[in-house]
Amino acid sequence: MTEDYAAIKRAVGTSVRNKRAVRLGVIGGVYRALLYLVVLVGAFSMILPMAWMVSTSLKEPGSILHMPPEFFPRPVYVWNYRRVFELSPFGSFYINSFKISTLATLGNLLSCSLGAFAFARLRFPGKGFFFSILMATMMVPFPVTIIPTFAIMRWLGWIDSHAALIVPSWFGGAFAVFLLRQHFLTLPQDLVDAARMDGARYFAIYWRIFMPLSGPVLATLSVLNFMWSWNDLIGPLIFLSTLKKMTVTLGLTFFKGQLYYVLWGPLMAATTLSMLPTLILFVSAQRYFVRGIVLTGLKG
Repeated sequence: MTEDYAAIKRAVGTSVRNKRAVRLGVIGGVYRALLYLVVLVGAFSMILPMAWMVSTSLKEPGSILHMPPEFFPRPVYVWNYRRVFELSPFGSFYINSFKISTLATLGNLLSCSLGAFAFARLRFPGKGFFFSILMATMMVPFPVTIIPTFAIMRWLGWIDSHAALIVPSWFGGAFAVFLLRQHFLTLPQDLVDAARMDGARYFAIYWRIFMPLSGPVLATLSVLNFMWSWNDLIGPLIFLSTLKKMTVTLGLTFFKGQLYYVLWGPLMAATTLSMLPTLILFVSAQRYFVRGIVLTGLKG
């Protein structure tokens, strides 16, 4: 009798646990479904403006402002992309933006990695104080520095020159220094000690050990810096005045500001073309992007 009672008790307990597991599974499934729904709605809201931009760039001038609006162009009108290059020297804009963004990104990576290595591995008086001052510069808004920067560039004779947009990046930036320093602090000190015992100087340690081990972080910073430089409008607007020296972002204003009316088709086509380099770069380096952020660590 006692054994039958124990068996019944175990069966009842198992049934209760199974029901609880099923209930938790249903609740978890509903939660995941709602989470996916929210993510899909957010993704759709972000993709829709880009999709509408591409759709508008392929519409005929008379169908762009149709009411009700049509999402799919009928017929597909690719002439807008040709008009982009007929109405403006868009090829020069593209070359200028690529030149400025590439050189500025290389300079930022080199200068910031050197500064980050010094703050992470070297010992010198006032190290903590100087690092605090560097981090404090992140709180200074860009509009505050516009006038002093313009005065310096005018004194150097770099107004209406690409040097005004490239050279400042070769003197580092607080965010990139911080990100690289956090990553350098996660690398074992034994690597530095072993290299020092073999007679390597600090620059050799930085160049031959730390830089090769920082690929994902450098790729992340490359994407961020290239996108920021490519999409910059304030800098070119302040320092550039010659049409052939303008960048893509400044050239886009040509379709709106230089004509009596807005050419929506060519404007959307030019915007689509301006978006392609950053989109290709981000998709190509996507697998390094999150990994680079994670590898920076929280040490220090």
